[in-house]
Amino acid sequence: MPTDYIRYDILTQNALRGVVRTVLSDAAAKGLPGEHHFYVSFDTRAPGVKLSPRLLAQYPTEMTIVLQHQFWDLTVTEDGFEVGLSFNGIPERLVVPLTAIKGFFDPSVQFGLEFAVQSDLDAEAPEDEPAQAAGPPGAKPAGTPRPAALHKRTPPPAPEPLPTAANPTAEAGDPPPDKPAGGGEVVRLDRFRKK
Repeated sequence: MPTDYIRYDILTQNALRGVVRTVLSDAAAKGLPGEHHFYVSFDTRAPGVKLSPRLLAQYPTEMTIVLQHQFWDLTVTEDGFEVGLSFNGIPERLVVPLTAIKGFFDPSVQFGLEFAVQSDLDAEAPEDEPAQAAGPPGAKPAGTPRPAALHKRTPPPAPEPLPTAANPTAEAGDPPPDKPAGGGEVVRLDRFRKK
């Protein structure tokens, strides 16, 4: 297969992360419209992620947060977002770079984006070029590999609900309260690539 020197996979991931940034920016400025709310999954080990040691011990690799009723001070920057959430009645401040996001899902309209992280990009980089050759010299690693899915009509596997002040008794095995039902097909970019 020919080598993709343009790295369309990284360009697409950056564009889709821009969608997440725009949606979160609008929510920070205007609040959540209608029934919209978001599940955001991210790699807790990714560079730039800031969590309390307590949360990091509880979620050592991946964490899913819900931005619906109980969040505050959502701040969105060019590179990521910060938000206040309550876990078992304890307020926490999270900092999440966009490059750490693994999934974004709005169950109210069954829209989702799924991302891979830098470690996946490293594994897929052509052997004759370094994994971080995609960015300009001196730039931070992009951390945005191939697009895994553009649009989902069905929800991703149910994220573990996080206990909040509104739902302090939620257990890890309990299903999310508003998980939509239905079937559908995940549309993957790989389907359209020449093999």
